[in-house]
Amino acid sequence: MYEQKTKETEQSVTQFIEQIESPGKREDAYKLLDIFSETTGYPAKMWGPSIIGFGTYHYKYATGHEGDAPLVGFSPRKAKISLYFATGDDQREELLQRLGKHTAGKACVYVNKLDDIDAVVLKEFIEQSVKFLRETYGA
Repeated sequence: MYEQKTKETEQSVTQFIEQIESPGKREDAYKLLDIFSETTGYPAKMWGPSIIGFGTYHYKYATGHEGDAPLVGFSPRKAKISLYFATGDDQREELLQRLGKHTAGKACVYVNKLDDIDAVVLKEFIEQSVKFLRETYGA
């Protein structure tokens, strides 16, 4: 049976952020922590060793694969900051076009630094992602 790798942990979010070597990334992580916390209303929790997540939902795919994941989150990685939003939302592309300088994968949006993106659009993205996952999965 499949064992989910990324699970909510009891690791301290603050301790994790304090271990970030780059002062700029550490500062951005604290700013993102405030933005995500205020926008979602959920407390920050560590998911696996490096993802800071907010809220949770249970997903189940047609294949039978299921698990739990944060509604939204971020990870201040060495190369770029990864932002985690819902996939499958028809508003995602429009929000990405207004977000600012970024690259995007299937589920992740990558930014070099927080100043590269529009904070107002980031908050809209967070709100829309949470709304979409609540409607889709009853989160």
